[in-house]
Amino acid sequence: MDPARIGIVKFLNTVPLVDGLEKTAGLTLVPAAPSHLAGMLERGEVDIALVSTIDAAESKVPLSLLSCGMIGSDGPTLTVRLFSSIPISQITTLHADADSHTSITLARLVLRKAFNKSVTIAPFNARELADPASIDWPQAVLLIGDKVVNSSPPAVRCPYQLDLGEEWKKLTGLPFVYALWMCRTQDLAEPARREKILLAQALLDRQLRHNLTRIDRIIQDRAPAFRWPIDLARRYLGELLRYRVGPTEKQAVTRFLEEAAIADILDTARATNIHWA
Repeated sequence: MDPARIGIVKFLNTVPLVDGLEKTAGLTLVPAAPSHLAGMLERGEVDIALVSTIDAAESKVPLSLLSCGMIGSDGPTLTVRLFSSIPISQITTLHADADSHTSITLARLVLRKAFNKSVTIAPFNARELADPASIDWPQAVLLIGDKVVNSSPPAVRCPYQLDLGEEWKKLTGLPFVYALWMCRTQDLAEPARREKILLAQALLDRQLRHNLTRIDRIIQDRAPAFRWPIDLARRYLGELLRYRVGPTEKQAVTRFLEEAAIADILDTARATNIHWA
């Protein structure tokens, strides 16, 4: 059997999911930006990918969500954050980090439900932020991932901030799921592909369980490469983020997509286009 191709993201928050997989027989890792992984999965360029939650609903090809790992939070996230130079209630245009479709939808929902604001989304390329102090930052910007820690606007420039995971918890009482391992639903109907995916799923689950038992060692080894202070990385990976998929997390995915449909951000038919393997 050929190795299963696994689409991954190279952020610090994915390390507990992927650390050690490069040495695992039967898997080949394919790194990409978060916004590219759903398309790669649709086209069959990878067998399993860590796909943004909203992309599962909007996919042109039905995708099945796997329960072997996710990136989520049950309250503050730290790295899905809105920065603004004006009070949040006054924002009319949000410049958004295009790397995460789910975070953009979450920002729109939070602003609408908590602040009664319907905002215009404007593109913002946050991938190359060499010197944050020298950038002409927009009035309000959404950043995700490691950029929030090492490339965010100076506090004097954007004194108003909003942690979107924390706001979602306040609004719904639920955790938030940003991304999960997924595969193409049609592949589960083909015996050979199904066997490959189920084997890969078991390997992903095993590696996550192992990594969570040695999370402090992983942080010590990997945080400096992402320019994270060790203490902050320990709080982030060890306390704030969630990686296991359970009934509450599945409920949270459903609630998020339902809310997106109610707000006319997502087509109602697509909001129910979710399959669990």
